Amino acid sequence: MAKSEGFLERHHFLLRRLHSLTGVVPIGMFLMVHLTTNASIVWGRINGHDGLEGADAAVATFQHEVNFIHSLPALILIEIFGLWLPIAFHSVLGVIYATSSKPNNDRYAYQDNWRYTLQRISGYVGVLFIFYHVATLRWGWSFLIPGGTEWSAEYAASTMAAALQGSTDGFRLGGLLVSAFYMVGVSLLVFHLANGLWTAAISWGLTVSESAQKRWGQVCFVIGVGLMLAAWSAVLGFATLDAASAREVETNMLEKAAAADGDGAAPEHAASHDEDSDHTGG
Repeated sequence: MAKSEGFLERHHFLLRRLHSLTGVVPIGMFLMVHLTTNASIVWGRINGHDGLEGADAAVATFQHEVNFIHSLPALILIEIFGLWLPIAFHSVLGVIYATSSKPNNDRYAYQDNWRYTLQRISGYVGVLFIFYHVATLRWGWSFLIPGGTEWSAEYAASTMAAALQGSTDGFRLGGLLVSAFYMVGVSLLVFHLANGLWTAAISWGLTVSESAQKRWGQVCFVIGVGLMLAAWSAVLGFATLDAASAREVETNMLEKAAAADGDGAAPEHAASHDEDSDHTGG
């Protein structure tokens, strides 16, 4: 332990700044894009994608965004080196710093006890939420999802709705719990980022004076409000979405894509997915 502490002490300046930097880039930037993309299940209603309207247009818009992401070359490498390793680095150092330090209002004028404490809590809960989110939707750990729905990149909106609702045909108690956990999780992540942007500017010496810190704090507040609205829109949008209707839109998109590729039939997994979804919704 002493050897570990010695390393942290010797490289304290560098590690602190790398910790704040990774929280902004790439993690913070990814969160902004991710929440905006997921919120398309709401703002996509006015997009008129594929000539559709309302919820159908939102489903098509979200599916289009997911298709684009999954078409990126070397996606797994982007995830590993651009997201998972930075998250692991930021999380491990964050836990070390949080468990080895205490609030010090005399040392930092900007640091209130409640904000410091909530930053730590949001970090802990955020790590748990990210793990659950990735494990269930990216790694396919459907046993952690009420109803056992497995998220599908080709049926992105309908399977996400089923995961948050606990079935494919309306809310179940388990779905309410998952939706509540999502609401808490994304809210704390947004706070963690907004507050982290404020403190990062101080750590990097960008806001030295109290007035500069106040002005930057106002900017961070606006950023936080915008991201919070996007986060809540995404969760509520999927939680209230008609999964069956969404699946029809997604199936039509698959059929159109197959026809455009010269194959008049939809992929075989389209029909099998409907059967699986009906099964998991029971």
